[in-house]
Amino acid sequence: MPAEPAPKLLYCRCAYAQVVPQGVKDAVLQKLCDSGASFESVADLCEMAAHRDPRLKAFASSAPLRIAACFPRVVKGLFTQCGSPLPEEGAEVLNMRTQAADEIAEQMLRES
Repeated sequence: MPAEPAPKLLYCRCAYAQVVPQGVKDAVLQKLCDSGASFESVADLCEMAAHRDPRLKAFASSAPLRIAACFPRVVKGLFTQCGSPLPEEGAEVLNMRTQAADEIAEQMLRES
């Protein structure tokens, strides 16, 4: 049986909304960088959705996917608004507004 593919990791800086605590954003980013894992960082998913950035469609179709951003319902809504809803299975959104940086980094980097 083939192994499941490693999830694509997506990190949102939430640069424009300023709703995620700066310390959490910085700590999660540092842990991702220190891990050596491959991940993609974007300035702001909300801005990308507002501009209907085609990368959102690419992200939505690249499950399994783990996203460090803000509230899951908001992130899922952004993708849906752009006509590229996240799949029901295989997409996980971690909330940097309410979860600790260590917890998010651990969940982003876990094996499966």
